[in-house]
Formats: sequence, structure tokens, C-alpha cells
Amino acid sequence: MRDNEIRVGGTLIWYYYVCKREVWLMGRQITADQDDTNVVLGRFFAEQSYGREKKEITFGHMKFDVVRKDRHGLVVAEVKKSSKHIKSAKMQLAFYLWELFQKGIKARGELLFPKEKRRELVELTDELIDNLLEAKRDILRIIYDSIPPEAVKKQICRNCAYAEFCWS
Repeated sequence: MRDNEIRVGGTLIWYYYVCKREVWLMGRQITADQDDTNVVLGRFFAEQSYGREKKEITFGHMKFDVVRKDRHGLVVAEVKKSSKHIKSAKMQLAFYLWELFQKGIKARGELLFPKEKRRELVELTDELIDNLLEAKRDILRIIYDSIPPEAVKKQICRNCAYAEFCWS
């Protein structure tokens, strides 16, 4: 793999905080089971929730679940099935905010959990930026490694769309 082949995006940031093995798989375009119940449910929640808002907006290499303008400015939101992996979701959204900021666009972020009827505000801070830069470096290290990180059995594994790859 060459450096210009890999672009770290929000999805890789999300997976980095959930499972580093998934980062390696995704970085090599090894696609998870798209018919997996959790993948289908996640897609459903993103498509069916917040019907009056603009959804799935593509900006460069990023896709935002929801974009809107309020009295304070631009709001970029991520829709998640649950708040179970809130740190991953927060870092993914912070990554989008940081990328926008790099292009001169100031935005606020919201995590949306429709099943829980909950929202959480995400503001870009220096600490989040430092964490993102460190994560980005580590993601590239993981992807460029010739073998995947060792499979580590976690609670999330039983609902993972890559389970067959890791545990067969």
C-alpha cells in the first residue's frame, strides 16, 4: 500500500475506538456483511429518523447523516442506533468538525440517538484535535501493518458484521 491510497475518514475513526482489527479490515476494503442485522438496523435508523432534516450530505470524502442551520450557525449531526459507543461516535463527529474547520467552515456537532430520544452536543476542542491526530497516526500504522491486529473477544463481537472473519 502507498500513502496516497489511504484516506482516514470518519468511519475509520469510529471503528478505531471500537475495534482496531476492524480498522485493518476496512482499510483493506474488506467489507463487512452488509446483510448483518446491526448494519441493516443502523442504516434504517439513519434513513428514517429526523425526516425534516437534510440527510446524508456528501462533502469531499465525508458523509454527514444530518446537516442543518440554526440561529447559531451550521450543525452537523451523526445518527446512531444507541449511545453504547458514545466515545466512538463523539470522535467520529469531532473528526468531521475538524475536517470542516480545516476548510474554513465552523460548525457545531450533535450526536442523535433516535431510539433513546436523546441528543448530545459535540464541540471541537484542542484536546479532541490532539486525540484525533494521534488516532489518525495509529490508524495508518494499523492499516500499513502486513497482518491484522489479533482478534480480541469483546462483548461487541457477538453483534459484529465481521464475526465470521475473526472467529471462523
